[in-house]
Amino acid sequence: MQTVRIPTRAGILLGADLYTPVVPSKGVLLVAGPYGRGLAMAVGFARAFAGQGYTTLFASSRGTADSEGELDPMRSEAGDMWDIVRWMRERPWYPGRFGMIGGSYHGYAQWALMSDPPDDLAAAVVTMAPHDFIRHSWGTGSFRFDLVGWSADVGSPEDPNPFRSMRTRAAMRKRVDAMIEAVPFLPGAHDFFTDAGRRWALDRLERDDLDDPYWASERHADALENSRVPTLIFAGWQDIFLPQSMQQYARLRERGVDVALTVGAWTHIDIIFRGQPVIGPETLDWLDAYLAGVGDLRRRAPVRVQLGGRKRWIELREWPPADVTTTTLHLHPGGRLDEDVPGPGAAESSFVFDPARPTPTIGGNLISAGGYQDDTAYAEREDVLVYDSAPLGADLRLLGAPSVLLEHITERCDADVFIRVSDVDPKGRSRNVTETYQRRSGVGALALTLNDTAYVFQAGHRVRLIIAGGSFPQFSRNPGTGENPLAAATLHQNRHEIHHANGASKLHLPVATTAVRSARCADQRSKRSNHA
Repeated sequence: MQTVRIPTRAGILLGADLYTPVVPSKGVLLVAGPYGRGLAMAVGFARAFAGQGYTTLFASSRGTADSEGELDPMRSEAGDMWDIVRWMRERPWYPGRFGMIGGSYHGYAQWALMSDPPDDLAAAVVTMAPHDFIRHSWGTGSFRFDLVGWSADVGSPEDPNPFRSMRTRAAMRKRVDAMIEAVPFLPGAHDFFTDAGRRWALDRLERDDLDDPYWASERHADALENSRVPTLIFAGWQDIFLPQSMQQYARLRERGVDVALTVGAWTHIDIIFRGQPVIGPETLDWLDAYLAGVGDLRRRAPVRVQLGGRKRWIELREWPPADVTTTTLHLHPGGRLDEDVPGPGAAESSFVFDPARPTPTIGGNLISAGGYQDDTAYAEREDVLVYDSAPLGADLRLLGAPSVLLEHITERCDADVFIRVSDVDPKGRSRNVTETYQRRSGVGALALTLNDTAYVFQAGHRVRLIIAGGSFPQFSRNPGTGENPLAAATLHQNRHEIHHANGASKLHLPVATTAVRSARCADQRSKRSNHA
């Protein structure tokens, strides 16, 4: 391993480590991000690939590790990544083409470069990563609090003592949790991030308008329009970036780019351990085929997904698969889901959301404490509506994105809506499957699409639909005032009504029409040509 310094047009030097394999190199890989290059990161992102024959350049974002400049995450990646590429091209070890790997922020750096993709970029493997950070944080209209803990931690000096590092992070996490509970939130956040020398974090909290020109440098949806780089995308059904991962795959496929998709029953943290038995080999397979050119892909289909509820893998030619149909379940008074349409006299259902005692987050698409969790407690709350189907007579396989149409009226126009589909077993225990969240202003029909999922409801189980006015601390509490919820000092209760008459509110489920085949039995003729 050799530490190098890479000059940029901004006049700063970026630190990087160059790993050279002991065998003839199969190609050059680039990975860059703000999490340091210590042992834990180096093993997963550099040493492992050098051990597989790839020359790997592992760079640190500006203002982190030994890179110069000020840390201002997400805003300089496009330019800095291009400067790294220009520097690589002048090295004697550079063969004229390269690939990129990495997850989360390391994947975001890939999209930043692919917004104006170099001609010599031959392959990319993006793992659970956004192309638009601000849409992740503010895209629902409410704020996702996962950015707060991340902002407090990113770029911190690496502590060689792991036990001391754990204690430091635990203490920081307590401070962050206390800060998130405060009303209003912004004053405490201002003090915290100013004291920590991270005033850049305040812009992310105070600017809640996605159309603000300030955000342009953090948004790279143009990569989905400009890139023709063969790209393998890994996602998790319970990952925080799942909606963007699915958007990335869909748009690249629509444009005819060579793209593949693998989705596990994973959370974001599963990038590190639980997902690696799948992520590692498939990454090497993609690089060997598209960068090194040492053979055809071993994967037999463009799409591989893991079925929640069964935990087995299936292979598909596309996502969503073509052989699905829509099953519609109508919402009835009394918390019933049924294919029958309620009559004109069906009464409405209601609940009151109190932002001073917000509906709690239980599992779901979180960084920590998320994933598939027992969410039975929602059925016991007065601020949640729960609708259950009858026990299923046969397995029900969901492949795609459920959607809801609600006739939804609130006392105050400014309101949040949390929607979840869960699986209720014969003992009455409920477990989350998929969800969505949206802030709205107004009344009347509300159409929402939930996150994509592949899930099997087993015979004898029930489909549950959950409706609430919040999910805290996953999202900021809605004050009912229309202002930035992080600045609100006054909180108002809000009464929500769901109308049922004449089938006004309904749940649409994408159901597989044929039995899904496991990965062992999928079409083996699906080779690289099927990825177009």
